[in-house]
Amino acid sequence: MMSAIILYLGILAWLLSLVQAERPLLPLSTSSRWIVDAAGKRVKLRCINWAGHMEVNLPEGLHKKPLEYVADWIRDEGFNCVRLTFSIDHALNPDISAEESFRRGAAAASIAVEDFMPIYSQAVTHNPFLANATQRGVFSRVIDALWERDVMTVLDNHVSRASWCCNLIDGNGWWKEARFYSALNSRYFGTDAWIAGLESVARWASDHEGVVALGLRNELRATWSQIPFSAADWRDFISRGAAAVHAANPRLLVVMGGLHSATDLTPLHVEPFDDSRWRGKTVWEAHEYPFTVTTPDIGRNCDIQLMQYGLLYGFVLEQDRPYTGPLWMSEFGVNMQGGEEAGLSESHYAYLTCFVSWLENNDADWALWAVQGSYYVRDGQIDYDETWAALDRDWNAWRNRAFKELLGSIFNVTQGPVERSFSG
Repeated sequence: MMSAIILYLGILAWLLSLVQAERPLLPLSTSSRWIVDAAGKRVKLRCINWAGHMEVNLPEGLHKKPLEYVADWIRDEGFNCVRLTFSIDHALNPDISAEESFRRGAAAASIAVEDFMPIYSQAVTHNPFLANATQRGVFSRVIDALWERDVMTVLDNHVSRASWCCNLIDGNGWWKEARFYSALNSRYFGTDAWIAGLESVARWASDHEGVVALGLRNELRATWSQIPFSAADWRDFISRGAAAVHAANPRLLVVMGGLHSATDLTPLHVEPFDDSRWRGKTVWEAHEYPFTVTTPDIGRNCDIQLMQYGLLYGFVLEQDRPYTGPLWMSEFGVNMQGGEEAGLSESHYAYLTCFVSWLENNDADWALWAVQGSYYVRDGQIDYDETWAALDRDWNAWRNRAFKELLGSIFNVTQGPVERSFSG
């Protein structure tokens, strides 16, 4: 009997050691095109997005499942990090209670409070801690639950005013103080508030080990009048944000997206980016969808798509260049209910298989859009069904059970700091 117990304890210790081996030695930094841990070992971001930037200003889905259920699912499906989005509204007002957040969310979404509060009641039923939690407390609980499962968090400033993103008239697209102010595109995006929000979140994140990076802004997008000076303004303002984050929390990686909704890093060809104030922390990010500028409807010619990926952002993976750095494809995805091949439309299937081949060949870091099978509210609709989500509307399991196989080998790590490889 005693020998059986000893054997059991030995096996348990071995299993725990395997789990702990997946946890990187923090803090993270960069080495050429790689993200590495404190021991110099490559850390590949294999992430999924989780929205927390909508009108309620809380991570979605807590009305559907206990937090622990979602965190378990993320870990069990092989993701090692979450891109958790937030608004500047939240960053500057973190102590609003969860209940009040739902009330304010109803007003912001122009729906009746009495129609919306049953969603809050459902959330408390699944997650009783919400009854006494603030917005910031809920984010803390999510981050800590993920880290208990060795899942890292990258916090992402998605918007200033909490709402769905993104277009050229939502007021969240470009800095208000940049040249050629456009009220439609910039009315909520005040620079001082943005920097103050980033600093607040960065300082708070220092108490949560699982937060390894902070994304400065999602899908920066200049409108037509702002485009002529967009590269120079982007370089100026994004540098201010990066310096502020690093000063507030030097442990964090600083994630910076390019122009045109995070599809264009070509200004780096013209002039190297001066990141001397946060050296070793810069991570570039880009987004890729079936509808982005890099995938026009040209018969879905994969060779042309691959060429565009390389020209617009993939070039930063080349070794020993002034612009060399890690590239994180922090959003990609498809409509999971499209119909034909593997449950996807023909065009989405063609896009996905091509893009996955690029991720595989470059062993690139990535984040799938998205985990949330539904939203508390979106576009004025309560309990909105997200058909581009990994999870089904009730947050039970994969919405499209054939989808994960289409991701090929992108969960694997095939290259590292000693490699000198780049394709396309």
